[in-house]
Amino acid sequence: MTLEALNYLTALPEIFLLGMACLVLVVDAFISDDKRDFSYLLSQITLLGTFVLLLMAPIDGRVVSFNGMFVQDSLSIALKLFILVLSLVVFLYSRDYLKDRNIFKGEYYVLGLFAVLGMMLMVSANNLLMIYLGLELLSLCLYAMVAFNRNNGNASEAAMKYFVLGAIASGMLLYGMSLLYGLTGSLVITEIAVEITQAGDARIGMVFGLVFILVALAFKLGAVPFHMWVPDVYHGSPTAVTAFIGTAPKLAGFAMIFRLLVEGMGDLQADWQQILMILAVLSMATGNVIAIAQSNIKRMLAYSTISHVGFILTGILVATPESYSYAMFYTITYAMMSLAAFGIIMLLARKGFEADNLDDFRGLNQRSPWFAFLMMVLMLSMAGIPPTVGFWAKLAILQMVVQMGWLWLALIAVFFSIIGVFYYLRVIKLMYFDEVVDDQPLSCSRDMQITLSTNAILVLALGLYPAGLMALCLSIF
Repeated sequence: MTLEALNYLTALPEIFLLGMACLVLVVDAFISDDKRDFSYLLSQITLLGTFVLLLMAPIDGRVVSFNGMFVQDSLSIALKLFILVLSLVVFLYSRDYLKDRNIFKGEYYVLGLFAVLGMMLMVSANNLLMIYLGLELLSLCLYAMVAFNRNNGNASEAAMKYFVLGAIASGMLLYGMSLLYGLTGSLVITEIAVEITQAGDARIGMVFGLVFILVALAFKLGAVPFHMWVPDVYHGSPTAVTAFIGTAPKLAGFAMIFRLLVEGMGDLQADWQQILMILAVLSMATGNVIAIAQSNIKRMLAYSTISHVGFILTGILVATPESYSYAMFYTITYAMMSLAAFGIIMLLARKGFEADNLDDFRGLNQRSPWFAFLMMVLMLSMAGIPPTVGFWAKLAILQMVVQMGWLWLALIAVFFSIIGVFYYLRVIKLMYFDEVVDDQPLSCSRDMQITLSTNAILVLALGLYPAGLMALCLSIF
């Protein structure tokens, strides 16, 4: 193996991130609790430095290195940039929240950085082992982050459920990959794609392996019927961790689906298309209906996530370059909306109080008209109501479905989206038409106020002018 085959420069951002994460880990062990801000600043510098290195990376088509294990293309660079920005903003939102609960520790940021590294490896994986290693690095960090507040029983319970179910899903993925390796003789995704086209009698075995892989993918994304971990993990985790789980990993999940299904098993499209269709319909139905019964806003947003995953899967199953672009557009915009929503939940929380019940939003307009307006924008966007970006994301997916001749699927998506409007409007009703029950003034740092406001306004701005982000997504596929 020569240095040319390795080509370390393609993985320079990941190498930098790994080195800095180890540095944060070592530095944090030698500083006192009152100087944890240094670990926070070092973590943010790490993400910014990785972001800059990615921007400097040359995009010369598709560059494969490390003996076919690592790929750098426009898709990987774009998704990594968004993952880094989302993670940076989550870290910023989390600082005051963690301080108020006496859990402002360097471990949170170290685990977060290693989770980001896992996501970046998943996005650039061109090998089944690389996908698995990236996924496990991400998953193990998330398990620890969920149980980060060790004195909270709900967090420990959520972490145990997440760990046990996640281990089962990882086993399913590994078994499906082993079947593919046994039948194709290769772990490289592009080589597997070639072998599948010449499969012959081995095709049945490959479909069998595909089913196991799809089960694992559905679990990692939280699609029905493999969604059982999502509400408990969203509810039991500290809100700072919930915000992290509900945003950047969705982009890594999208990349993993694209690498495995589209690039690796595109010739089995007819098989995985039918399975994704069932998962999408079940996710949209279950997520929107059960969310209505929730009184906890984090559980409501968990079921909302499940319904949005149904829309993302709908975009992928159409299986055209344009539909992949719109699915990516939907995933990015949903992550932005979810990030701002959890940011406002952290804003309302204070020491000794978690603002995770719907009743905690009663009369928010009387306490802070500005943040009530921002929350209204986010709820309208998640519901898919113009002029927010959520409307364009759903419309683009529905147009693709109708063009494929699946009018029945588009009608099902519209029907359950209308049902979903109810629980989003309920939050707006509580903020604007109910009497305030908690008149404590909102307090947070200036940088969080500015970032949170920018985050929510960007959702509205992208709704008024979605062409820029949409053109970026269309240029990738």
